[in-house]
Amino acid sequence: MFQVRIHGRGGQGVVTAAELLSVAAFDEGRHAQAFPTFGSERMGAPVTGFCRIDDRAIRVREPISEPDAVIVQDPTLLHQVDVFGGLEPEGYLLINSERSLEELGVGELEDRFRAERLVTVPATELARAHLGRPLPNAALLGGFAALTGVVSLASVAAAIRGRFPGEVGEGNVRAAEAAYELVASQVGEPSRA
Repeated sequence: MFQVRIHGRGGQGVVTAAELLSVAAFDEGRHAQAFPTFGSERMGAPVTGFCRIDDRAIRVREPISEPDAVIVQDPTLLHQVDVFGGLEPEGYLLINSERSLEELGVGELEDRFRAERLVTVPATELARAHLGRPLPNAALLGGFAALTGVVSLASVAAAIRGRFPGEVGEGNVRAAEAAYELVASQVGEPSRA
């Protein structure tokens, strides 16, 4: 089973990202599960989304404490929430930022994890450029596809189009494709994790 934890803030599409990732995996013939955890907080409060992907039926229902991958939609959470908790040295980390890990104040991660699995991508800027809105979730899913190979870019694009028809969907797909290209240029073409 491949487990993904997504950290962001209310209004950034954390829940939608987890759902789109599960739809992309389901469309590839696998089992998937997506769910969020949040309280009664308002927009801007920390939100965590979870997604499990497996070739067999998924029976567990609890939050993911030992993820195979972590996606951080809002880099301000890096020093406020334990976003790296439970991530193993072989895990994947994708952070929405134009800045490097060192510039973000988490350069020590390169000592604990495989450097080629630690990536930053300017997802908010890509969303602004292709969608006209600062919603990083779809772009990050494109980056996730390139980083891990767990789902294909085509499946991510199909899930986005299924959820957001018309120009909103196409803008999100363009942002996902741009993020995919950026991450692939850093880590090479993905092999399925």
